[in-house]
Amino acid sequence: MRIQDIVGIVTNKENFDSLKAYIEFAEIYLKYIDKDKNLQAIIISQNETNYRFFQYGIDATYNITRPINSDLFYNLSSFRRASKEFIGILKHIKDPKIKNSHNRGVINNTIYTIQQCIGAALDALPSNKSNTARKINGDLFERLIRIIIADIGIDVTEGTIKVPVIIDGKEAFKMSYQHDLIISMDNEVKAIGSVKTSSKDRIDKIFIDKFLYNKLTEKDTPHFAIFLNDVQRKKTKKENKYAINSTFLPGHFKGYTIKLNPLDGVYYCDIRPNMKTDKILKKHIKTFDHFLFDDVWKFI
Repeated sequence: MRIQDIVGIVTNKENFDSLKAYIEFAEIYLKYIDKDKNLQAIIISQNETNYRFFQYGIDATYNITRPINSDLFYNLSSFRRASKEFIGILKHIKDPKIKNSHNRGVINNTIYTIQQCIGAALDALPSNKSNTARKINGDLFERLIRIIIADIGIDVTEGTIKVPVIIDGKEAFKMSYQHDLIISMDNEVKAIGSVKTSSKDRIDKIFIDKFLYNKLTEKDTPHFAIFLNDVQRKKTKKENKYAINSTFLPGHFKGYTIKLNPLDGVYYCDIRPNMKTDKILKKHIKTFDHFLFDDVWKFI
């Protein structure tokens, strides 16, 4: 299969209607890059060497992909094995016996690999279609997370919630809020989530949405955020080489957490090093496995 055939699949969002479809696409992409002749080069990041960039050949105008964390990204044979384990873990997600480090890694790495196969395939599009690629990538990540949550038996939707504004004991008007994830039980909203591929330019809104929603409803509805990663490609000017740059804003995150309101959960597949060491960040940010194994059940 040619890279343009793969691009044709990934740009049609109707092809991604189930977890099986996502897994099948990831296998197609991993099979493509498994053959050395299909890539012009694999570039190692200059500053964090676990990150790689795939460079396509002439059929994709030598485009270079987003950074891929090789510590998390499965190759073809590993993905085939892990994806089967992943499905089994989801079926028994409430069994405390499966909460081990291996299975936690399978959850994070499988989701990371699937989504980065999508993102890297979209990077083969011409530069004048970068906005289209970004939109498709974000939409498919949101859908992937919704499918996974639904597959473990939780009522989850996307959409608009109309919040009544009460003045002097009477409903004066309603405000509409658009949300990526609305988790419900018995027709009652239990938690609200935001799903983005990165927190870049979005983190402020998530904190403010929680503050306003709970202020208007006079409730304490949990709000959480799910991110894939927070790194982007950068090119060094002097050496003309490639490195990665963090898109996470720790000052903003800590400021909103301390002075406005903390989120009830923040989850990453590719968690940044400072999120593991900084006292405030490590308290509020976890890897995605914690959401599926533990926190989502507390929300409902």
